[in-house]
Amino acid sequence: MSTRLVELVVALISSLSVDERCLLEEKLYLAQDNVHTTALMRLAERGGSLGFLNSEPDLYSLEDGEPLLC
Repeated sequence: MSTRLVELVVALISSLSVDERCLLEEKLYLAQDNVHTTALMRLAERGGSLGFLNSEPDLYSLEDGEPLLC
């Protein structure tokens, strides 16, 4: 194991701006994503376990709350 390499990577990540860290997290997350979003959406639609949400009132809109940084 290369401890020096790990230390250099940590130092590099620590030097990133908030936007750069968000982009890095997104890239790392997508690299690990083995399930396609459309397949997951299809599963949720056809499974029926979330069907009760169709009768729930819309409590929130895009204008609610504050925007996220990432």
